[in-house]
Formats: sequence, C-alpha cells, structure tokens
Amino acid sequence: MGKRDKKPEAPAPAAPFHNPFASLALDREALPAGPPPAPVKDEPAKGPARAVVRMERKGRGGKEVTVVEQLGLPEAEREKWLKALKGALGCGGTVEEDTLVLQGDQRERLPALLEARGVRRVTVG
Repeated sequence: MGKRDKKPEAPAPAAPFHNPFASLALDREALPAGPPPAPVKDEPAKGPARAVVRMERKGRGGKEVTVVEQLGLPEAEREKWLKALKGALGCGGTVEEDTLVLQGDQRERLPALLEARGVRRVTVG
C-alpha cells in the first residue's frame, strides 16, 4: 500500500460565474448617447387663491373632522385634491358639496400641504 498520487488541482475560475454581458462592456463607447435630461421647472404650482381650514364636531356624533372650504375648484379637481391630501395625511375623507372633509383634527399639518399645492392664502379658523 503506497501513497496515492494527488490529483493536480484545477485552476480556480476568475469569476464566480460566467458573465454573458462582459463583452458588452467593451463596446460601451460605441453606443449612441441617450436623450438629454428634461429641463427642471421652477414655477410654483398654481392653485386656488385661498382656502379656509376649520375643525368641526357638530352633527357628526362627536367625531372631529377638518373642513377645507372656499377652494373654488371644479368637481373633478376636488376629487384629485382630496385623494392627494388623504394620502399625505394618512386619513379618510370625502367631498361634501364644495368642501373637502378630512377625518380627524388636521389643522396643524394641512396648511403646509395646501401651500405646496399652490394655495396662496390659507386661513385656519
């Protein structure tokens, strides 16, 4: 019984796997340039001239709601604004006639959101 001859070890692969895109990296300079970046607009969003924000409990079973009035938006725009405000505030809400009604007391957080959407004057009452 003699010692067995050791098998010669195979050289270790350079990469852990075969990269099918390695040859594409060599042709990167030959590719056409992409489109130029879009210009950034610094114009503030145009929205209603004013909004009145108030908290209300009457006629709602003691539940607090925040009412946004005097926006002067068409019905389709009111729905879009309500959806955006509900998402930003994390609350529920509805459109009643020409006002937006949001669940809970949102008087502290709501004015900043309205101004970001282009409302020039926000009155909190």
